[in-house]
Amino acid sequence: MTVVLLGPQRRPSLHGLVTSMGWEGPFATITAGWQERELADAELDEHLGGRSHNLSLWHRMQQVFEADPQYAAAHRQRRADLLEMQDLYVHGLRHTMAALIELNDRTEGSITLRHMAIDDAIAIMRGLDSQHMRRVAEVQQAFYDAYPPHERESVQGHRAEVARILADCSAVVITGGHVVELLDALHLFNVAPAGVEQRPVVAWSAGAMVLTSHVVLFGDHAVRGPGCPEVFDRGLGLLPGIVALPSASQRLELHDRFRMSVLSRRFAPDLSLPLDPGTRIVCERGKPLAAGIRLIGADGTVTTGGEDGAQAGDQPPA
Repeated sequence: MTVVLLGPQRRPSLHGLVTSMGWEGPFATITAGWQERELADAELDEHLGGRSHNLSLWHRMQQVFEADPQYAAAHRQRRADLLEMQDLYVHGLRHTMAALIELNDRTEGSITLRHMAIDDAIAIMRGLDSQHMRRVAEVQQAFYDAYPPHERESVQGHRAEVARILADCSAVVITGGHVVELLDALHLFNVAPAGVEQRPVVAWSAGAMVLTSHVVLFGDHAVRGPGCPEVFDRGLGLLPGIVALPSASQRLELHDRFRMSVLSRRFAPDLSLPLDPGTRIVCERGKPLAAGIRLIGADGTVTTGGEDGAQAGDQPPA
């Protein structure tokens, strides 16, 4: 299976990509992250040669909520619980990140012992991540056990229609937008087994993030103290060894080698990939196809690596 990750499409490169890959369509498009503007996709369709079919997942999700108030209420409660859990988890992350910065800024004492303390703090962050994902999975499983989407009439028809559209398309395009709304829609309509995982996929921004095993939210320009990437929920799992970082140059302090080292080592062995404008990364069977891709190394520098290059976590921190 081929997956192509692109940088943000403010200067669209989609038409050139599908032409160079020899993909003629038709294309299934997923623009659920755009929410109310989901169907304002004329420009996207033009870049795809007028051969696109929007799956309309966000609008389908609203129709499900309207037709099935019980499911809608349970969905709202689940989201509220998950957001509260996220806030509590991030509170712990921020304190740990603040401690890491303080440790790194120390000038007295043994450098070796200081690096050991930094290693321990990163291990604490990894533990927070793992525990948070376990608890998120428990909440999600409890919800799906109580309200199995495949058993609800409000969902069944939409799932069948989505599967039919996908069956008639040769590739899938997933755009950016609101990652939570996009992820909810993708899971509700079961799009991966319905056909997405059997077809070439092009994705950018939030669309790239949801293809990974774990969606990582990030942004170093936070107003509540040191910003810190946070795992949010499971993605579709089509790119299990990648952390997708759209607009990294704008949203991360890439010049701060210590913070970038923490990011890379925390998520290792997954590759932390900046997806800036102009980026094009072709993946096969869940892995980047060639060496030479930009990634954030364990020493905190943005370097090149990939299948035959440097791997995340293989060097000590600077």
